[in-house]
Amino acid sequence: MILITGGQRSGKSRFAQQTALSLTANPVYLATSRVWDDEHRQRIERHRSERGPEWITIEEEKELSKYQWDDKTVLIDCVTLWATNYFFDLQSDVDKALAALKTEFDLFTSKNAHFIFVTNEIGMGEMSPTETQRKFADLQGLLNQYMAEKADEVYLMVSGIPVRIK
Repeated sequence: MILITGGQRSGKSRFAQQTALSLTANPVYLATSRVWDDEHRQRIERHRSERGPEWITIEEEKELSKYQWDDKTVLIDCVTLWATNYFFDLQSDVDKALAALKTEFDLFTSKNAHFIFVTNEIGMGEMSPTETQRKFADLQGLLNQYMAEKADEVYLMVSGIPVRIK
């Protein structure tokens, strides 16, 4: 399992895609995003257009473990959007969302596959101005710690450069 983290537009997805393609000719791209608005839809379309026909794309907002992944390389992009789905569905309850995410993560990663997770370090900037944003930053930080502990490799993206942390 590989965890790739960093800030917005740090090159996480590009590095993750390159890593997946170095491991297999036909990786799975597991997209976790909901479509929040028109601008977000455009971002999703741009990501789709950047991937070639070698990718198998599956869109799944929450239940990553419901698919068979035997001997596949699966790129999950991204953990932050996946966590957002649980967070809002569980009325911004950090404890409930974290418990649900950990359970699903453990089920998912118990499969016989190579996993590459893309996540965000949202807590490296200024303190969020609203309670909901602070709660989500807490959730994201706790989930990232949980995943990093279990990962075989962890990379922090800095201005497009992968820095190996673990």
